[in-house]
Amino acid sequence: MAQSDLFTPKVLSVSELTGEIKAMLEGNFLDIKVEGEVSNASTSRAGHTYFTIKDEDAQLSAVIWRGVNQRLGIELEDGQQIIAGGDIQVYPPHGKYQLIVRSLEQAGKGALQEAFEKLKTELKEEGLFDDEHKKALPKFPFKIGVVTSATGAAFHDIRDTLERRWPVAEVLLHHASVQGVNAAPELVKAINWFSDRQNVDVLIIGRGGGSLEDLWPFNEEAVARALFNCKVPTISAVGHEVDFSISDFVADTRAATPTQAPIIATPDINEVRMFADDLTTRLHDIVKQRTTDQKERIQQLVQSHALQAVQQKVNNNHERVNNLVERLQHRREVHFIKKHDKLKELRHRLELKNPNTALNQGYSRIWQDDEWIRSVDDFDAEKEATIEWRDGQSIVN
Repeated sequence: MAQSDLFTPKVLSVSELTGEIKAMLEGNFLDIKVEGEVSNASTSRAGHTYFTIKDEDAQLSAVIWRGVNQRLGIELEDGQQIIAGGDIQVYPPHGKYQLIVRSLEQAGKGALQEAFEKLKTELKEEGLFDDEHKKALPKFPFKIGVVTSATGAAFHDIRDTLERRWPVAEVLLHHASVQGVNAAPELVKAINWFSDRQNVDVLIIGRGGGSLEDLWPFNEEAVARALFNCKVPTISAVGHEVDFSISDFVADTRAATPTQAPIIATPDINEVRMFADDLTTRLHDIVKQRTTDQKERIQQLVQSHALQAVQQKVNNNHERVNNLVERLQHRREVHFIKKHDKLKELRHRLELKNPNTALNQGYSRIWQDDEWIRSVDDFDAEKEATIEWRDGQSIVN
C-alpha cells in the first residue's frame, strides 16, 4: 500500500456526515441553558413557537412545541432577554440544528440589574418618582383592590391581615401572574382595570420574595407607567424588606412586604373602637359639664329675677282675672235680660191662650154634659145647662 493511501480521507455521504454531527451534538448538548435576546418570534397554526436567540456575535434557532407552549403559557416578544433551557437537536433534511426549548426564564442578574438601573434613572429624570405626583391614602378605606396571583401566599397574607385588622373592608382581587414573561402585561391589565372603574379606595400590587429574575415584572416600564397613571391611590408591596423594585418608586406608597401593605392601608379597628369610646366619654363629659354650667346659670338668673318675674306674672294674671270677671258679668247680664224678655213673651202668649181671659172680660160659658158649648148647633134646649161667669156658675133647666 502506498504511503499516500494512508492519508486519503474517507468519503461520506451527506446523510452519513449529518448523522455523525447529529449524534455528536445531540449526545453532548442535553439539558443546556442559553441566554440571549428573542428575535423573529412567531407561533404557527399548529401551536408551535419558532424564534431566534441571539447576542452580539451569534444566533441560534429555537422552537417550543405546542405541548410545552401550553404548559408554559408564555407569549414571547421580540427584544426580551431570556434564558431558554432544553436540548440541541439536528434536523437532517435542512442540515441545521436548533434548540428544543422546555423551560423559559428571565435573563441573568447582571443584565437585569443593568436594565433596572437604566430604567430607574430614566423614569426618575422624567419625574415619575416625584412626591408631587403621589396621592394620599384614604384614612378609612372600605373597598381595597389587590393585584397579585390568586394562588400565591401574598394574597393570603394580605387577606388574613385585613380580616384581623380592618374586617369592615371589602377585598377585590384581580389575578395577575407575578413571575415570567407574561406577568408584566397581566399586571398592566389589572392595574388599568381598577383605574378605569375606580371601584376601590386603594390598590395594593405585589408579590412575595424571590430573586431579581422572579421580581422582574415589577421592574418593567409598562407596569411603572400603569402605576403612575392609575387614578386610585396605590401601594407597592414587592418582595422582602430589602427588595426594591421600580414599582416601589412609582407607587404612591411602598410597603416593605405584602403583609405590611394592609397595615399601611388601613387603621386598626380595635384602635378605632377605643378612639370612638374615648370620644364618646369625652363628649359625655363635655355635655355633662355644659349641662351643669347651664343649670348654674339658670339658677343664678332665677335667683336674680325671681321676684320681678313672679310679680310681673301675678300682675299679668290679676289683670287677666279682672278682664275675665268683667266679661263674665257682662255676659251674665245679657243672658238674664234675654231670659227675662223671653219669659215675658211666653207669659203674654200664655195669657192670650188662657180660656178664662174672656170670663174676666165679662163673657160667660155654657156647659152641657161637662162639655163647653161653643156653637148653637151643639146646644140642646131639652137638657140642663150650666152658665159660667167670672165669679160663679148657674144651672138652667
